[in-house]
Amino acid sequence: MKLSEFLHNLSGLEKVYFELPNGELVPEHFHVTEVGKISKHFIDCGGTLRNEEKISFQLWEENDYNHRLHPEKLASIVELAQKKLQLNDVEIEVEYQGESISKYALDFNGQKFQLINTQTACLAQDKCGVPAQKPKVKLSELQNTSCAPGTGCC
Repeated sequence: MKLSEFLHNLSGLEKVYFELPNGELVPEHFHVTEVGKISKHFIDCGGTLRNEEKISFQLWEENDYNHRLHPEKLASIVELAQKKLQLNDVEIEVEYQGESISKYALDFNGQKFQLINTQTACLAQDKCGVPAQKPKVKLSELQNTSCAPGTGCC
C-alpha cells in the first residue's frame, strides 16, 4: 500500500486496527514509534544496480494500556513526516516485534489495516539460471527404475 492510499483509508476510520497475518490484532494500545524513509541502493546477484525507496512504520506496544492512537493523531504524525522527510508516495513497510523484528507489507480490508507477510526473492532469476518453474518429471520415465543394492540409486 502506498502512502496516499494509507492516508485515504485512515481518514474514514474511527479507530485504527492493525491485523497480523494470523488474524490476531496488534494490541490497541500500540504506538507508532517511527515513521521513516528507507532508501536502499544495492546490486543484485545478476550485477544490476538497483534503488528502492519505502516508507517504514514501526509499531510498538508495551504495558501502557491506557494509550490509544486515534486516526487523526496518526494522520498528523504521518503528515509531519511527509513534510520533514520529503516522503514520496511509495510503498509502506511495517515493522512489528514478534519473536524478532518482522517486516510486513500493508493492505486494507475496509475496516482494518492488514500486515501481510513478505518474502525474499531473487531479482535476477534470468541471469542466475533459476528456472521459472520446477521441471516436472514422471517417475515412470526415469531410466533406473529399480533400486537394488549397488545401483547407486540410494
